[in-house]
Amino acid sequence: MDEGTSSLKPVSTTRYRTATDALLSRSQRVIVAGTSGSGKTHLAARVGAALQLPHVEIDALHWGPGWVKRSSFEVEVAHLAQSSHWVTEWQYTAVRPLLARRADLLIWLDLSRSRVMWQVTRRSLGRAMRQQVLWNGNVEPQLWTLLRDPDHIIRWAWRTHMETQAQVEAIGRALPDLVIVRLKTRSEVEQWLRKIVAAY
Repeated sequence: MDEGTSSLKPVSTTRYRTATDALLSRSQRVIVAGTSGSGKTHLAARVGAALQLPHVEIDALHWGPGWVKRSSFEVEVAHLAQSSHWVTEWQYTAVRPLLARRADLLIWLDLSRSRVMWQVTRRSLGRAMRQQVLWNGNVEPQLWTLLRDPDHIIRWAWRTHMETQAQVEAIGRALPDLVIVRLKTRSEVEQWLRKIVAAY
């Protein structure tokens, strides 16, 4: 989970590139943006496999035992950003600018709120029931904690769904040379990935 961003004026829709545009040159440093529950990590892993780039899960760098932020987080992200090739998720306010400045491709997973809520609820329920170990021994809390925790991942996903748009638009203005691909449905995601696989 991460802090929000205030609304910003939208950029032109022509700012976003098509899949073909993004494939004109091989990407070496890729960030995947999207609200909580949109599937950033799954997509980042698949992009890494398709482009033969290592996927570094940013949550694993951020969360220490007991859901406490690791003191080395920013340093480790800076080290990652300076390396020559990687794929990671674009989240956490403190490191977003650093990752964006080094990236040559930003993939915006812009799914509908209804789709995201279905995904995040299903994921949270499954993880809680299985007591699935995530990062550094952490497990997802039981679903009933949704009722008392305002920052439960499901409530967080609902509340912050629109904030990624402002973040992407802001970085598009700040870094006009950064290639941004916007994928709005699961079928667009699959089509785009097929083009990557075919190209490489």
